[in-house]
Amino acid sequence: MPVAAPTAGLHFTPEILERIRERSVETALVTLHVGLGTFAPIRTEVVEEHRMHTEAYQICEGTANAISRAKQQGRRVVAVGTTTVRTLEYAAGLNPEGTITAHTGEADIFIYPGYRFRVVDAMLTNFHLPKSTLLMLVCAFAGRERVLRAYEHAVRQRYRFFSYGDCMFIEN
Repeated sequence: MPVAAPTAGLHFTPEILERIRERSVETALVTLHVGLGTFAPIRTEVVEEHRMHTEAYQICEGTANAISRAKQQGRRVVAVGTTTVRTLEYAAGLNPEGTITAHTGEADIFIYPGYRFRVVDAMLTNFHLPKSTLLMLVCAFAGRERVLRAYEHAVRQRYRFFSYGDCMFIEN
């Protein structure tokens, strides 16, 4: 049962999306159902022992095709939010070639440092709580030290954290 909005997408107004598309950036949608588990902290001493919650998603044919085209043409796939990153990386893991296909499912992938990303090349994400799976994913993506420096800057500059706070754009 969904309990929260995938909040990274809230940064986009219809006007901003239109300006992005005017610059020939292709956009595609993924349906996400964010569960309560997304807010659960990591409570195990050994990170690999943490059991990830599942979140339902749907990837339509148009989105799967857009991602495949971008990868084939050497263009970046930019995910908006950690839930989208998890969904795309989980979906890529379902196929031996690492491709995305249209389907509906439940993602339970836990991404932490050492993970090798197959699909996502950059992401827009909010600032997340310590000891969260979301922060682990961001550290896996951009590197722990780099992310910690960004968080130190954010604290000094009084950025707003969590779901309705400021966001960052990071590349892998």
